[in-house]
Amino acid sequence: MLQQRIREHLCGIAATAQPVTYQALAKALELSPPNTIHQLTMALEGLIEEDAAAARPLIAALVISKARGGLPAPGFFECAKRVGLFQGHSSGPTASAYYETEFKRAVSFWQAPLPQGKASS
Repeated sequence: MLQQRIREHLCGIAATAQPVTYQALAKALELSPPNTIHQLTMALEGLIEEDAAAARPLIAALVISKARGGLPAPGFFECAKRVGLFQGHSSGPTASAYYETEFKRAVSFWQAPLPQGKASS
């Protein structure tokens, strides 16, 4: 349920081609404490797994950490690594290059309304 709410919200964000921070996303979704960022990151990892299984760009690439200079949190890269989409460390040039490419792919793919092929299960 939370994953679907996040996906729908991020589709709207994709249309702006601007990333959103974890904190701003949690606030927009009105997530309740405790552990709002943890709730969010767990749902985002579920979305990464869904998108990877369906060979879609990762909608989670639209979410960045305020503290990481425009990159997602390390968990994004670790999850992408677990599903076989990323090789390397969660910081540095490899991570930056992967993220830049994935962000562009996600914006292009997810900015349109959710047709049936894009909907999550």
